[in-house]
Parts: sequence; C-alpha cells; structure tokens
Amino acid sequence: MKRSFLNDDHEMFRKSLRKFLEKEAYPYYDQWEKDRIIPRSFWTKMGDQGFLCPDIEEKYGGSGVDWGFAAVISEELERVGSGLIGIGLHNDIVVPYITAYGTEEQKQRWLPRCVTGEIITAIAMTEPGTGSDLAGIKTTAKLEGSHYIINGQKTFITNGIHADLVIVACKTDLHAKPKHKGVSLFVVERDTPGFTRGRKLDKVGLHCQDTAELIFEGCRVHKDNLLGEEGKGFTYLMEKLQQERLVVAIGAQAAAEEMFKQTLNYVKSREAFGRPVSQFQNTQFKLAEMATDIEMGRAFLDALIAEHMAGENIVTKVSMAKWKLTDTAKRIAGECMQLHGGYGYMEEYEIARRYRDIPVASIYAGTNEIMKVIIAKNLGL
Repeated sequence: MKRSFLNDDHEMFRKSLRKFLEKEAYPYYDQWEKDRIIPRSFWTKMGDQGFLCPDIEEKYGGSGVDWGFAAVISEELERVGSGLIGIGLHNDIVVPYITAYGTEEQKQRWLPRCVTGEIITAIAMTEPGTGSDLAGIKTTAKLEGSHYIINGQKTFITNGIHADLVIVACKTDLHAKPKHKGVSLFVVERDTPGFTRGRKLDKVGLHCQDTAELIFEGCRVHKDNLLGEEGKGFTYLMEKLQQERLVVAIGAQAAAEEMFKQTLNYVKSREAFGRPVSQFQNTQFKLAEMATDIEMGRAFLDALIAEHMAGENIVTKVSMAKWKLTDTAKRIAGECMQLHGGYGYMEEYEIARRYRDIPVASIYAGTNEIMKVIIAKNLGL
C-alpha cells in the first residue's frame, strides 16, 4: 500500500533506523527484558544518530523535519518490542509540551539535551486514586515566594526511573469551578529537593520499560519551571492527548502486523497430521480474517496520520483508532498464540512476549471506555 504521508526521505530514514536497531537493539532486547530496564547508553546512541525528537527545530538541536519521521520511529521501535514505548513517549508526548508551551528560556535550557538523550523525560498525570479523571488529581502546588511547593504522589509513570525531567500535573487552585481550571503543569528536574522515586513497578508485560511511582514531599520548584500559564494545564493536556493517542494507535498497528508476519511464517513451517498447519482451513480462515483487519486498520491509520500532519482536528477519529486498533491487536495476539499451539506459550517464541505486552495499550492514554465516551459525545449523544 502506498502511504500518502511518506516520501523517499522517510524511507531512507527508515532504512537507516532499521540498520541501527538491527545492531543496537534486536541483539540485546531479550537481555533488557531480563534486566527489567533499557540502558541509558541506548538513549544516547539514539540521540547521536538523530533518532530522538527529529521534528524539533534546528536551533534547538533537532532536524526540523515533519512528523512523518516520528511515525517511522514509532513503527520501527514497536517492531523491536513494545518495551521501547518510553522513547516514543519522550519524542512525541512529553517533549512537545515544552516546544508548544515552554518559554524561550525553557526551550534553550532543555530541548538540546532532550535531542541528545542526555535528558530523558516523563509526564506524571496518573495518581494512585485518579486515572482517566485528570480533573480530579490531588497533587497540589502552592506558591510561596519564588517557589511552588508540590505535594502528592504519581503512579504508573513511564520512564519514571530514568527520567531527568518530569512534567507534573498539579492542582494550583483547589476551589476552581469547574475543577479542571485549577490544574497547572510544572517541570520537575531530577535533583529537585523533595522529589523522590518510589517503587519500580513490576508489570505483567513491557518488562524492559521502566515504570515507577513518583513522590513529591515539600518539593520546591522555582516558579520559572511553571509550564505555560497557571490554571491552563488541563487544556494543555487535552490538546496534546490527540497526538499521544495517535502514537498508541501506531504502536498497536505495528504490533499487529509483526505478530501476523511471525505467525504466517510459523504455520507454514509447523506440521501436524502430516502436513503444514497452514493447509488447514481453520488456519487459513483465521489468517484471512486477521489480514483483512490489519489492512483496514492500516488504511484508516495512515489517513489519520496525514490529517494530523496537516494540522486537522482528529479528536473523534483518533479516539476511534486508539480503541479499535488496540482491541484488534489484543485479539490478534490471542489468535496468533493459539495458532502457535503449545509453543506459543513458551518464552522462546516472541508471540508469548507480544501477548503479555499488548493488553495495556487499551488502558493507557485514556482507557478504551473513555475513547467511546468521547466518540459518543462528539456524535451529539
């Protein structure tokens, strides 16, 4: 399928990235899974080759290219493994907050090191008692002189262990009506007094991706680290969730394609009752169904990426893509494991890891139930 938003430059970039990953990621991924973390050295290698934040302006150290290059990075990282989502979060979710809402001083201070991998970023929204209801967060930030004092806890924070810079959603006005107008965003740096890391969380899947609890106890953040305007944090979060959900959809689609490819190869080589498993009608029907769903998902997703790059509002469509493609990927993971038979449940086969990794995609960036609420609302229901 010809992909409208890609040109020869994108494909040359993909070849370069794939060659890099074949040398620096694929051979080590299983060890990263065992270690339960991706080494910082991989981040700096990515930065050295221009694979971090390529769409940042050249004056801040980026390449100033279009977002199609970011989409290529997301796809190729997913083909290695879902545990690399922390890099996509850095490139396409956290850093864009700084480029969109940061002051010139903040951009000069942080962006060049985000491009090199010297700074790894995270965003802290979710709390132990608050998930999709971002307006209901309890973490507070109170201005005292030249500093805000932050108190609260965050959980399920991607890149939580490695992060040198965390964008933290806080309540600066506890009495705001509606309550979402009391939310503000702050950039908290690694060695800020009062900022500590809690547990490195033990997840069902995404083993090499570090996820942690973050704790803020009398955390003193200079007022210069307020991102954008006080009270507009919720608006900023909603504006950026469109791209975040698109990144999740891209990952789910790439994962589905990868699982299908591996399973197609497997059933052709695996024999049962004296013939390849691929010759059984049930196998053929299952693969035909998956191939159709994948092809339709790819067409919808690529059109959506092109619309996003053109600056169009795709909130409703991206909500559709996020829930549909992640649900499809979960179903495909189960069917591909079944077609692998008993071997599909063995760690030596990649489908076992994929089966563990994919379910969380329907939870983060807003649960799929929330996606349906958004779609229904935008349908006038």
